[in-house]
Amino acid sequence: MGMLIIVVLVLIVVAVLWFIGIYNRLVGWRNNVEASWKQVDVQLQKRYDLIPNLVETVKGYAAHEKTVFENVTAARASAINAQGAAAQGQAENMLSGALKSLFAVAEAYPDLKANQNFLMLQQELANIENKIAYSRQHYNDVVRGYNTLQQQFPANLVAGMAGCKPADYFEIEEPAAREVPKVSFS
Repeated sequence: MGMLIIVVLVLIVVAVLWFIGIYNRLVGWRNNVEASWKQVDVQLQKRYDLIPNLVETVKGYAAHEKTVFENVTAARASAINAQGAAAQGQAENMLSGALKSLFAVAEAYPDLKANQNFLMLQQELANIENKIAYSRQHYNDVVRGYNTLQQQFPANLVAGMAGCKPADYFEIEEPAAREVPKVSFS
């Protein structure tokens, strides 16, 4: 009888340790998802900070293109206020489209295309777009790992008890928005 109690206690201790181990892995992955999202957010913020300078530079040459400037400004505001990966993806689609319109306007002004400030802003935007693409990829890789862990047996049992929810991927739905905005006018 004493041996049975010891075996049961050992099994309970093993089960508790197993639960704690899986729970801690889930917490670690969730924190990685959050940290990866913050990196995406940092790069997006750099982009948002650059856009007003870009708009002002183009506005100096094409002041009558008021609708384009308003669309870029509204899309930027929408993207800044978006919460979560899914909403951010939709807002980024709108912003990419608005930026394409802005660059289409700039295309019609040869003096603007030769402006050093504009060229510098173009290069900076291209660099930021590359960093955003890398950050998105890293974030989605971490999300995949976190979601996979939650779905694997026996971790799915712990994830269900702990109330873990799958993380959203940062997806861009429009094929045209998958392209980096053209920033070269050569």
